[in-house]
Amino acid sequence: MAKKESTKSKKNSKTNLKAGILIFLSVIASTFSFYAYQVLFTANFNVDKEAKYLYIPIQANFGQVLDSLDLNKIINEKSSFLFLSKLMNYRERIKPGRYLIEKNMNNLNTIRLLRSGAQTPVRVAIQNIRTKEDLAKKIAEKLEVNENEILKTLSDNDFLSKFDLNENTVISIFIANSYDLYWSVKPESLVKRMLDESNKFWTAERKEKAKNAGLNPVKVIILASIVESETNLNSEKPRVAGVYINRLNANQLLQADPTVKFALKDFAIKRILFGHLTTDSPYNTYKYKGLPPGPICIPSISSVEAVLNFEKHKYYFFCANPDLSGNHDFTETFQEHVNKAQKFRTKMDNLKILK
Repeated sequence: MAKKESTKSKKNSKTNLKAGILIFLSVIASTFSFYAYQVLFTANFNVDKEAKYLYIPIQANFGQVLDSLDLNKIINEKSSFLFLSKLMNYRERIKPGRYLIEKNMNNLNTIRLLRSGAQTPVRVAIQNIRTKEDLAKKIAEKLEVNENEILKTLSDNDFLSKFDLNENTVISIFIANSYDLYWSVKPESLVKRMLDESNKFWTAERKEKAKNAGLNPVKVIILASIVESETNLNSEKPRVAGVYINRLNANQLLQADPTVKFALKDFAIKRILFGHLTTDSPYNTYKYKGLPPGPICIPSISSVEAVLNFEKHKYYFFCANPDLSGNHDFTETFQEHVNKAQKFRTKMDNLKILK
């Protein structure tokens, strides 16, 4: 009888041990599951805050990413992010860029976003720009790339020659518009992107119009940049374009005042004087026939369209109206032009605008 009770007791002990182990393992599993859930799915970024952008520079390491998250108060708890970043091999797969970290994002989604390199583009408006220096500065204000690096690429004839461009004509591929660009884009990739955008702009119809005007796309942009600099009135632009096309067809000097300003790199000049006209520069259309070697600004699309749809007329001259309305007086003969121009000069003298 005693042996039976002893055997029964041992069985009960084993049963209790198994039950205890099962309970222990269950607790461990539950604890691990809870922790895993916390690590993966609990909000850990911008908790109860508005979305923010995280900027990861080129060649940044994981420590810099973590510092940026901490400094900008984007991350709530670092240890879980560190743990999961290790498991997902993110520490060795840092990709630069500008990332939108949404409100209440969890570790899993954030690491997937950063590891994928799925940046949020930056909207960059390219317009009202005169020189490559201005362009490089404008772009560098919005993106990570240094303006000197951009300018170096825009002046690299060896690189640009691959696309039938040079340091003077490269600005012609920057069609005035707003573009979504990656914050970490490299200058070479930027040029290629703008070339793609330019190719899209130059449809078969536009190319045919350029050909009919005796121009190609680059020359259209160059002439449009002069038209842009001559008048702010869209209604006048096709007529101004027609004047210059008449001069080109007659093999005359363009004699465009804005090209002299560009040659002097002095855009504050209000009056072009005879002394300015002696400037020795291929951009000075008072000295050299034909179009200048490159655009003197990035023209608006309205100016480009004005050249493509230039007004056919017999005008060879124009000058600003002395009422200073922004309108111009157009004439067919030089003598008519001299008379009109004298009235404008007299008005400027009376206003004591001497230069």
